Amino acid sequence: MTAPGTVLVVEDEPSIADVLAIALRYHRFEVMTAGTVREALALTERTRPDAALLDVMLPDGDGRALGRELRARQPDLALVFLTARDSPAEIVGALGFGDDYITKPFNIDEVVARVGAVLRRTRSADVIPERPPLRYGDLELDETTYSVHRAGRTVELTPTEYALLRFLVRNGGRIVPKEQLLRHVWQYEHTPPESTVVETYISYLRRKLDTLGPPVITTRRGIGYGLA
Repeated sequence: MTAPGTVLVVEDEPSIADVLAIALRYHRFEVMTAGTVREALALTERTRPDAALLDVMLPDGDGRALGRELRARQPDLALVFLTARDSPAEIVGALGFGDDYITKPFNIDEVVARVGAVLRRTRSADVIPERPPLRYGDLELDETTYSVHRAGRTVELTPTEYALLRFLVRNGGRIVPKEQLLRHVWQYEHTPPESTVVETYISYLRRKLDTLGPPVITTRRGIGYGLA
């Protein structure tokens, strides 16, 4: 059977790195491990992983800075951050350009499931045939190149931001419940009701889209989100 992808695990605690590598390999992922920023950069000079699972605090640098460097080298790389901190500022920092975050201590099955979910989102371009762009108002999404334009101007989105906007566009002006967004965009089946991942990504989209025109995303408090 074909491996579901190659994952770079960057974790300076050997026991945690070993558990993550064993669990991922059990689920048929190819795994590369590094304990420092330097080791991770050296590994990715030789091999292109499909996803990187990065500890935020590393002995020789910040995992988020490493993620930026890896994403600059490989724009389609899926990024998942591991953090011992769960403050809103820490979460926003991890999600600013990554695709998911997981707080420590974590459930190993959840880690494997979420790495798989991120890879399915970021790889979806491989199975989408060429088709006309999606349009809503002055928004245009090209599902072949995964590019986004508003009022003719390019909008740079991360894979998860693109997946969220595409789902909202496909639903037109309908209000999409938060739970439905979590299932279809993040592929979460069981997410704590206090999760703020949807709200965080909506704020990122608004920040990028609203500079090019009137506010386009609407909020129905206690229900969900839609397009104006």
